[in-house]
Amino acid sequence: VRLVESGGGLVQPGGSLRLSCAASGFTFSSYAMNWYRQAPGKGRELVASISSTGGSTNYVDSVKGRFTISRDDAENTVYLQMNSLVPEDTAVYYCNVVRGIRSHWGRGTQVTVSS
Repeated sequence: VRLVESGGGLVQPGGSLRLSCAASGFTFSSYAMNWYRQAPGKGRELVASISSTGGSTNYVDSVKGRFTISRDDAENTVYLQMNSLVPEDTAVYYCNVVRGIRSHWGRGTQVTVSS
């Protein structure tokens, strides 16, 4: 299993970013996918999830209405569209998939929201 995140960077408050996670090594369309984040000095937090069919999504309260998770099974990629970013969104963002008893992670992509 390989998960590779991209799309992070430095953005001003109120700006937008789209994160991508390219997946390989498993049948992507069969699994729910997750985005987590970890801010400096804090634990890892589940930000958003999408079901294997894409028909169900869930978000942590702090990002509802601002972030959108989506997937493209033809490209084996999951996305996180982040709008109206605030400094509190600053974190390393990780892609995750749980297969049976194993949880797989990418290396993460840094998002910094600052003026």
